[in-house]
Amino acid sequence: MLKAIIFDFDGVLADTEPLHFRMFRRILQDEGLPLSERDYYQKYVGFDDKGCFHAVLSEHGRPAPPEAIQLLVERKAALMREHLTTAPVIYPGVAEFVKNVAGRYRRAIVSGALRHEIELILTTAGMRDDFEHITAAEDVRDGKPKPDGYLHALHALNRRAPLLASECLVIEDTLFGIHAAHAAGMRCLALSTTYPPDQLGIADAVTTALKDCDLASLARRFWG
Repeated sequence: MLKAIIFDFDGVLADTEPLHFRMFRRILQDEGLPLSERDYYQKYVGFDDKGCFHAVLSEHGRPAPPEAIQLLVERKAALMREHLTTAPVIYPGVAEFVKNVAGRYRRAIVSGALRHEIELILTTAGMRDDFEHITAAEDVRDGKPKPDGYLHALHALNRRAPLLASECLVIEDTLFGIHAAHAAGMRCLALSTTYPPDQLGIADAVTTALKDCDLASLARRFWG
């Protein structure tokens, strides 16, 4: 039986991937490193902030110690915080989708975004109370495609009421996220907000937008 829906954040609930790209590029330009839009979406979009900076620096032969990476993360976070206070970024129809499933399924978020970014966006949209739990970048050592974030959320949800990985549906937009969900033993619905549908075939199902998702049909298909 389907009991819980676990949402990725960037690219699923919030249209923030373009903003993340611009902030990464700005910080890396200050370091004398290029970041093209194509490279970001093909190579780095599934990483959390630390993972992205580490991967880009390493690819250019400039690996950095953790404390230097952390400073880059903090600079990007400051830029993100400045921009997130000026414009709504929640996708159209997302708030309605989340509220519609609230009476039937438990809801959590697992994201490589920083907690304060997630909290700020949800609070601004009036959606913070719609989620029982949030696992953010600070909560796990290894981000996606490792399953640590989803396992962390499962453990947290189990503190309140028993829940199996097989009773969870993850909603993701990246290949790293899909791999992480499957590695945690969870089924995954992919949104084609970041990749075209034909590149998301490893997911259990694909949809173009949450507002178009037939959740009842999915529940019957996988848990009926």
